[in-house]
Amino acid sequence: MTTTSDYEAAEQLLRRPARPGELVVGDKIRPHWIDGGARFWYGVSTGTGKRFVLVDPAAGTREPAFDHTRLAAALAEASGQRVDPEALPFAAIEPAGNAVAFVAFGEYWRCRLDGYTCERADFTPPGNPLEVPSPDGTVAVSRRGPDLWARSLVDGREWALTTDGGPAHEYGPGPDSTGNATLLRKFGLPHLPPAVAWSPDSTKVLAHRTDERRVRQTHLVEAGPADGGAPVLRTQRYAYAGDEHLPQAELVVLDLTEGTVIRAQAEPLLMPQSSPITTRWVWWAEDGSAVYYIRRPRDLHTLTLHRLDPATGEVTTVLSETGATRVEPNQWAFEPPIVRVLAEEVLWYSQRDGWGHLYRYDLRTGALLGQVTSGHWAVRRILRVDETERVVYFTASGLVEEDPYRRTVCRVGLDGSGFATVTDDELDHVVTVPDGQGYFIDSASTVGTPPVTAVRDWTGRVLVDLERADISKLAATGWTPPERFRVTAADGVTDIYGVLYRPRGFDPGKRYPVVDSVYPGPQTNRVEPGFDPGGMGLDAEPLAALGFVVVAVDGRGTPGRSKAFHDASYGHVADAGCLADHVAALRELAGTRPWMDLDRVGAFGHSGGGFATVRAMLDFPEMYKAGVALSGSHDARFFNPGFVESYDGADNPGAWARASNVDIADRLAGKLLLVHGEMDDQVHPAHTLRLADRLVAAGKDFELLIVPGAEHVLIDHLHYVRKRAWDFLVRELMGTQPPAHRPARIPIDPESLGELFA
Repeated sequence: MTTTSDYEAAEQLLRRPARPGELVVGDKIRPHWIDGGARFWYGVSTGTGKRFVLVDPAAGTREPAFDHTRLAAALAEASGQRVDPEALPFAAIEPAGNAVAFVAFGEYWRCRLDGYTCERADFTPPGNPLEVPSPDGTVAVSRRGPDLWARSLVDGREWALTTDGGPAHEYGPGPDSTGNATLLRKFGLPHLPPAVAWSPDSTKVLAHRTDERRVRQTHLVEAGPADGGAPVLRTQRYAYAGDEHLPQAELVVLDLTEGTVIRAQAEPLLMPQSSPITTRWVWWAEDGSAVYYIRRPRDLHTLTLHRLDPATGEVTTVLSETGATRVEPNQWAFEPPIVRVLAEEVLWYSQRDGWGHLYRYDLRTGALLGQVTSGHWAVRRILRVDETERVVYFTASGLVEEDPYRRTVCRVGLDGSGFATVTDDELDHVVTVPDGQGYFIDSASTVGTPPVTAVRDWTGRVLVDLERADISKLAATGWTPPERFRVTAADGVTDIYGVLYRPRGFDPGKRYPVVDSVYPGPQTNRVEPGFDPGGMGLDAEPLAALGFVVVAVDGRGTPGRSKAFHDASYGHVADAGCLADHVAALRELAGTRPWMDLDRVGAFGHSGGGFATVRAMLDFPEMYKAGVALSGSHDARFFNPGFVESYDGADNPGAWARASNVDIADRLAGKLLLVHGEMDDQVHPAHTLRLADRLVAAGKDFELLIVPGAEHVLIDHLHYVRKRAWDFLVRELMGTQPPAHRPARIPIDPESLGELFA
């Protein structure tokens, strides 16, 4: 019997942006560089507030950024407000010599640390979320109508950088289809900041004019707008797979010194899903002498590196690679290309030998100079290149036998010699690197082992120990670490990996219903190789708290292994991350875990996971008896081509049709709950409504919840929607009535906006 106490524990485990009261302390370090990266500060939650730490890697020191008790007393005296040293009223600081500045109580303060006196300061730091400031902090760029404007942060002067923008032909935005307009309205913002990149010397701005004039227009109707008036029509430019016209990015360089607009002398870039500047497919050379960008045609079989002269707009080709299937600069769609342009060479990521490795090309001629890395493992990220010593440092996965997804810090000579691992353990390493410094920040963990974070030099030596994560509050909810498992895929040969969460209060003598927490890829993984209670926790950990065994699997076709492993999804998005592998995994796991009841298996997923949930029930009804599908992309023919064409092919309508749950809705046999936000502008509610219409026509029983005003992530309805989902699974898989528990409504935290779009 699931109890109110189980529901309360599940609510605690719902993923939410970091704030006072979070359950894990010291697991994530977000450094704020000072002195050009020679030092940094960071804040760590105390459970009620933050403590601030100052680190000097060269000196090997880590100490409080200030005396929290004395500063609290000084601020209380100066402001007349009560100040708790364990819950200081600010989230960020600005160290300035023997003082620290911050914003508190709506004012800007500067506190001297020699005598601990605080005073109001006249200067208010720039912080407009719609502006992009220059590296030297003197100018900021923002969107105004269809054009870009500059504002002096010194004297407030404003001037237009462009004047010829127009409707659906604007400077600065990414594609309208991923502009998150509904979510931004909830934060009171008209749009995202412009997609621009400043030159290193702060004199030029790299931007693009977005051309969506011929892109399909789609529509949403907001039944209850915030002003209480009549329903409002919201129109959006949103291309579908196979459409003739996609969003395009016309690259420009805006010279603030000369007041000129330099246009790239080349065809615009296709931009179906994201700005190439935001995704770093376009970037400045380190010395500002050139702009480099990667172009990929619609068939995705060729990847080309170009050089743009920012003074003339002339574009030249540096190198190009073509393959039989998609050619990717990174298997993870939301991570930047694994490419580094050096003084005379280019380090280029390629999977031509079946694994993701680095190759060296001549920057001037485009000639291949040699393969830098090799082996049955994959480069994940270039961390640093020392051109003097002729060495590249990088992270790689596949070097740890126990778990091929774990990342290891490595080094190798640019000529391919002298390969060595820098981190000499079998943990997963997440690395943060400041520009031009002799150290990196390393967070090491496993799925079940909380992270230990330290500063290391490039030999791997620990310079400063930073944090050892405290999970005592997490454990107090009844949480136990998940089990990382390896099983055999449905082909009977391939190893696949996943995690298993035991239910709260686990008793091996009982039998428990099972929920497969699905997300199909192919652009990202369902499971992280390191400690990640906040990532999987949105669905998996709360369900375990309710009494379910929860399983998550990365089947064939997901990223992180060989090219062949990832290419299993090419033209096979309909397989939803190879659900046959999920079924094989469940059966193998239950063979040695008799407490897993395979007569009571459900699926739960959001977005692509919503699609996979329904597909699991339609393709494998003998296994999946119930499912909850949130914001599901149920028909590829009416979805973003940046996803559909990338993974099913640019001219493959047969594959797109196979990736439609709508066309096979009559197969439904189990119990299904469909949930969609009325104003979901990422995956339109038409996906779920079309599916519902076909289920009605087929005479199928199902439940449908359309959430008024909600966007794709259902952010301001998080607890209500999850409570409805939990109740459904408790009824259908446990066969009991859920407790009469009213979920707490959590308000939107404005500070979480950056994390939502990260």
